[in-house]
Amino acid sequence: MKIGFIGIELEEGKVKFNDKNLNALEKKDKPKKVTPFFAEFVQDKSDLHEELAQVDAIIIPQESILDLLILDIEKLEIRLERAENEVEKKLLQAALDKLEEEIPLCDAGFNPEDETIILSAAPFSLKPVIQINGDENSDDLIDQVLQKTGYMFFYTTGPSESHAWLVKKGSDIITCAAKIHSDLARGFIKGDVVDFDDYLKCHNFNECKSKGIARVVDRDYVVQANEIIEIRFNV
Repeated sequence: MKIGFIGIELEEGKVKFNDKNLNALEKKDKPKKVTPFFAEFVQDKSDLHEELAQVDAIIIPQESILDLLILDIEKLEIRLERAENEVEKKLLQAALDKLEEEIPLCDAGFNPEDETIILSAAPFSLKPVIQINGDENSDDLIDQVLQKTGYMFFYTTGPSESHAWLVKKGSDIITCAAKIHSDLARGFIKGDVVDFDDYLKCHNFNECKSKGIARVVDRDYVVQANEIIEIRFNV
């Protein structure tokens, strides 16, 4: 995940997220390998703002929000001048009104269909925008970005490896299986799922199964945040 930032003091580059859940799994399972989540921070520093076009979210001080929104106002005004469709014109004007009220487009309440039309102008603030007050460390910022973008973690763990996996909230277990390896999704049979807190109470995943704590789920199961999963598959 790439996180753009404007007007704050941050180091560019990849930063390991200090994941308390993963730390707990490492302490419990003592795996040979631990794979945490890394976010990449990218500073907007070009006149063309090419960096912002490539990021998944934008962090900016609250007092500097107009610096970002003015860029979008210019983009939407140009698009509005060229628009021929009345529906598009009306929508672009509504978006401009929100920007002039200092509301980023991501917070303006447009539905997905409207956002698709607005996206034709390539505005930056349709990406998730996190407005901050004062200095915050990178872990706090990553956590805010994950909340704003609607992402969550699930985990796989055991003596070989403890691994944090990032997916969109609402992802089904097939999507999560594919995140681990395409073969697991392709040959999916069943999934075994354990709540994070319940897993910590057991010696290992097999004990979760023997005690009936692990739930057997089908391919339409929606994985919840922080769950530990195993995939039964055959390819």
